[in-house]
Amino acid sequence: MYKYWGTLFAALVVMASCKDDKKEELPEDLTEMTIEEPVNTQYGFDFDAYEVVHDTVRSGDSFGELMLKNHVDYPKIVTISEKFRDTFDVRKIKVGKPYVILKSKDSVAKAQIFIYQNDKINYTVVDMRDSVVAYRDKKPVRFIEKQVAGTIKSSLSQTLDSLGVDYVMTIKLSEVYAWTIDFFRLNEGDKFKLIYDERYINDTIYAGSGPIKAAYFEHKGRPIYAFPFVSDSLKQIEDYYDQDANNLRSTFLKAPIKFGYRISSRYNLKRRIAYYGYKVRPHKGTDYAAPIGTPIIATADGTVTESRRRGGNGKYVKIKHNGTYSTQYLHMKAQKVKAGEFVRQGDVIGWVGMTGNTGGPHVCYRFWKNGKQVDPLREKLPTAEALKDSLKTEYFNYIKPLRAQLDSLEAGSGEQEELITFNDTNGTTQN
Repeated sequence: MYKYWGTLFAALVVMASCKDDKKEELPEDLTEMTIEEPVNTQYGFDFDAYEVVHDTVRSGDSFGELMLKNHVDYPKIVTISEKFRDTFDVRKIKVGKPYVILKSKDSVAKAQIFIYQNDKINYTVVDMRDSVVAYRDKKPVRFIEKQVAGTIKSSLSQTLDSLGVDYVMTIKLSEVYAWTIDFFRLNEGDKFKLIYDERYINDTIYAGSGPIKAAYFEHKGRPIYAFPFVSDSLKQIEDYYDQDANNLRSTFLKAPIKFGYRISSRYNLKRRIAYYGYKVRPHKGTDYAAPIGTPIIATADGTVTESRRRGGNGKYVKIKHNGTYSTQYLHMKAQKVKAGEFVRQGDVIGWVGMTGNTGGPHVCYRFWKNGKQVDPLREKLPTAEALKDSLKTEYFNYIKPLRAQLDSLEAGSGEQEELITFNDTNGTTQN
């Protein structure tokens, strides 16, 4: 019996020794294991480790109620609401915004992480697994630089649409040239060139367009380039300047409506109307026809001197800009400002209506110079200051490659081309 146990013990020792020898003979590269990232990683979390709920904020939803339904303790909800208001203000979650809740895979199914999608790129995370943490982040974005060239056939929006360009770029281009080109009076044959970025998530999901990097517009044979440039590094003030370093911004906008509506009646002191027996009935304003409710904007900074309703003018607003210029906006559906208020250029001051003497919805835009009504479309309006001489060398060096890129495009070709792709994961450009 003792002999049997002695033999068994000896055999076990030999086997252990053999195992040790084999372990020592393993290649060194196999002794270090490579830890692979989870396959289903989103927003920086392994979704396979949780019960995942995708949903959208609905009318009547509140963050507190959503968390209570998912078994989050009330004290923790209070902490999130009070401590992280600067990062995630629970009072401001909006109907229609998507969110994700990552819940524990157990019988409790308690919410561990809440992810709120601020927009297609930016999101906010509330991590409740231990002590609460809230932070903002963004999805990796690929930027594709686009260059577009075309010739106006009917309107800017229709021409860009025919090239497959997002309508938002129509607005952006019209805003760049808002002070120098009247987009209600474009000519067939006017040409444009455009360089900008489009943003994509996961290479396929379109996430909007970036600002215009360079532009060219040829209106009535006059070429006007546009390049963004920061003229004040301390205040980070950026304006668009032309090929001669002149600021494209003017003291006054060309129209009291942003874009896309027609001029139905012009300033005309010799106008005759059949209804009045073809007698001369001067029209001292410019009418911009637009649907009821269209926002009306102040064409320049100034102080509201009148906001009232009177006779044929209907509801209107009048603004004094300085000792020389005043403007008036008639036939409003409603005013947004009151007398005495200071408004900035581009601020909404009311909405298009049909109050007073009017045959259809429009805003009658009137313009005073030294107390006399004049035609703003014929006035040579004051422009903003040109770029400082001390910055011009830097500016011309900056625009040189951009201008060469624009000049290489054929303005009448109607082309759109993808030029460069790069990733942006931290909000910084990487060529």
